[in-house]
Amino acid sequence: MQQKSLFLGRFRQPVKMAMIAFCGITLLLYVFLILQNVFVEDAYGMYEMIRPAGRPLVQVTLICFGGALLFASLFLSDTKGGIETEPDGFFDIVSVVLGRLAMLMTAFIVLVMFYEVVSRYVFSRPTLWANELSLWIAAFVFLLAGLYAMQQRSHIRIYIIYDMMPRWAQRAADSISVLLIVAFTFALIWGGYTDAENRFLRMETFGTAWDPPIPGIVKPALLIIILLVCIQAVSNLFADWNKAPETHTPADEIDDAEIENIRRTLEDKN
Repeated sequence: MQQKSLFLGRFRQPVKMAMIAFCGITLLLYVFLILQNVFVEDAYGMYEMIRPAGRPLVQVTLICFGGALLFASLFLSDTKGGIETEPDGFFDIVSVVLGRLAMLMTAFIVLVMFYEVVSRYVFSRPTLWANELSLWIAAFVFLLAGLYAMQQRSHIRIYIIYDMMPRWAQRAADSISVLLIVAFTFALIWGGYTDAENRFLRMETFGTAWDPPIPGIVKPALLIIILLVCIQAVSNLFADWNKAPETHTPADEIDDAEIENIRRTLEDKN
């Protein structure tokens, strides 16, 4: 990643220190909870982690974990990847930060499943929560990845006809596309708001042994993130309005940065 700051500027270092602090505190609390499970009979487990009411230690752990994710997302989104587009819309930074959060959550899914495999096949102690937690996280990864794809203009798009249009026709096509996205978002929120509100207010659970509130959280999050995707589409329309016409060829799919990294790796081995 390039080291040029995109938006934090002089706040980059404080954000980095906050990220390190929250990650360190979260790790210490996690180790403490593990040791507590080993030596204390009525220790907190994953069942209590989603029911923190009346458990200050669990509440502090969750707050620190949330802070670690927040500051890590901010810090990692302050640099542009080699194949990423430069943020130029009024909503792009928000989408990039949430995209980095999705990347971190993907790594967290890997850790959860690794823990489950080791626990199940090495110690013969399968968990009740690993599969459901990975599904819970994956739902947010899927939604946030859609937002990030919209910001990067990497969603599915057919350019065969679009590239042959004059610029005014391209603008018209872009406007129609955004209007359709806005209409879809309005219809989705209009039709799903009451159900999402009811699920959230009663914090509807999954109905399993661990019983996480997946429906009560994912359904409202679906409406919120779809709204963010809609805002990002509008941001793209404004950002691209005065840009020069673009042409697209199969060569656009070639990742020059990745090819260069492969070449350097082969040279180092030789």
